[in-house]
Amino acid sequence: MSQVYAIPIILTQRLGQKNWNDWCWQLKNAITTAPKHLNSVLEKYPVFITPYYFSLIKSNDPIDPLRAQCIPSPEELKDQSGEDDPLMENKFMPVPWLVHRYPDRVLVNSSNMCAMNCRHCTRKREWSKGRVMRSLLDIDRMVYYVSRRKKIKDVIISGGDPLLYSTDRLEYIIKKFRDIKHVEIIRIGTRAPVVLPQRVDSHLASMLKRYRPIWLNTQFNHLSEITKESRLACDKILSVGISINNQSVLLKGVNDNAKTMTCLCRGLLSIGVRPYYLYQCDIVKGAGHFRTPLLKGTQIIKAMRGRVSGMAIPHFVVDLPDGGGKIPLEPKYEVKSFKKKTIFKNFEGKLIKYEDTA
Repeated sequence: MSQVYAIPIILTQRLGQKNWNDWCWQLKNAITTAPKHLNSVLEKYPVFITPYYFSLIKSNDPIDPLRAQCIPSPEELKDQSGEDDPLMENKFMPVPWLVHRYPDRVLVNSSNMCAMNCRHCTRKREWSKGRVMRSLLDIDRMVYYVSRRKKIKDVIISGGDPLLYSTDRLEYIIKKFRDIKHVEIIRIGTRAPVVLPQRVDSHLASMLKRYRPIWLNTQFNHLSEITKESRLACDKILSVGISINNQSVLLKGVNDNAKTMTCLCRGLLSIGVRPYYLYQCDIVKGAGHFRTPLLKGTQIIKAMRGRVSGMAIPHFVVDLPDGGGKIPLEPKYEVKSFKKKTIFKNFEGKLIKYEDTA
């Protein structure tokens, strides 16, 4: 561990547990510097890590899966073959910061600030613009757009991370969209339960409860991220009647094997979180070293099938370039089909005939 990275841990020892549990302290003392040999990486892709998350890294393990997600790497500059905006979100912004890709839903890009700059982030292009939250005018413009289009039923408040707003400001945003009669669903996309669990307090949970139905989507990528702190954060959300879905990203060297993914998904169920999606890592500049072949994802799902509860198996999806949308990918179980009969190969490798109806 370098001296630069050790500073937040030393501060923790000096200031005690009270400060450690203060989410604002975690943000103020986030790691934003790195050893000199990484300066060229930081010029393009800044670093931001909460002391809490950094404390989970095994300092004597150079291939620790949590280290790979947050510590800058020279690999980020080696492969620049991807896109800055691989999903063409800017193309589908009818008003600033609102992505309207699907007919019935919109994504509210509430800020470009997160509690951690994940090195595989699909919006790395935003980091160089500084840490900026949207103004009330920006929010009101998005609300007005949604209010005028009755086909929109689902609003996803993401970013950046909307939980970096104060609870009062976040309530302002949620209430604005909840007051639109045709909006049926509000989803919040946040990684705070994983990288800044101190943010999820009783005040926040009580506020969210007032605007149900709300779903919260988060991103655990490895079993080591499930701690007593993250478990408590999830429990506070679940206890007010808000479900939590997990959207992992398939990352080379982090979770790209069936054993690791099975342990993660079992761990998620044990804390009441549903494994929902396993995303293929997007074709984004600076993240090419994390990408795996599509076959790897289907192999993982196939290896899990029949060996773990169906509730623990996420949907493996690829978000297509150029705004093509999400496509689910499944292992192939059908061997042969003729007339009304189909032969399948089950999880044990057995061939089984199924007779269909007319």
